[in-house]
Amino acid sequence: MGVVNVSPDSFSGDGLADAEEAVARAERLAFEGADIIDIGGESTRPASTPISTDEELRRVIPVVEKIAQQISVPLSVDTYKLEVARQALNAGADMINDIWGLKKEPRLAELAAQKGVPIVLMSNQRGSPCHDIMSAVISDLKRAIEQALSAGVPLVNIIVDPGIGFGKTQEQNLEVLRRLEELQALGRPILLGSSRKSFIGWVLDLTPEQRSSEVAFVPPGDQR
Repeated sequence: MGVVNVSPDSFSGDGLADAEEAVARAERLAFEGADIIDIGGESTRPASTPISTDEELRRVIPVVEKIAQQISVPLSVDTYKLEVARQALNAGADMINDIWGLKKEPRLAELAAQKGVPIVLMSNQRGSPCHDIMSAVISDLKRAIEQALSAGVPLVNIIVDPGIGFGKTQEQNLEVLRRLEELQALGRPILLGSSRKSFIGWVLDLTPEQRSSEVAFVPPGDQR
């Protein structure tokens, strides 16, 4: 998954304010082999300031429209706002990426069911810290899966994300990676967003700009 940030305060410092720049980045990601391109208009970094629905629409929809017209790679919209997701799908997006796993906006599942599109459900511990992180992640994802199924989303259209960096300590991020294979019990494809996350810098003493090339060091889980 390649990421196109159109939020000026992106945690990784690569936010793009110009739609043409965003399209150029998407084209480069597609050329480099991205299977999905994820477009987000609101920063998800810790302590970031939420933006209005209108502002997120202003940032995201023109970019989705332009990218959908110029490349054939499936597009994902990274949002937890119902109207942003609806308009993005109408503009050419192919899936929803919800960093709150239906906790902030349960109706996203109904929208995904109506449109027949996949939805990514992330486990986000912000505001609810825990000690047993994998139990919390698995329980949260089970809840989100059941919620999506109840709304009519087919099981085949559900993807799970353990939420690296979202409400977890650096040690917990590493524990999730080490125990990633435990998520296989959920029976769903796993999306792992680890690129440029702060835990990489914490382990390797790297700046956000230096972290992108180090993501290759993030293991897919303990294979023993």
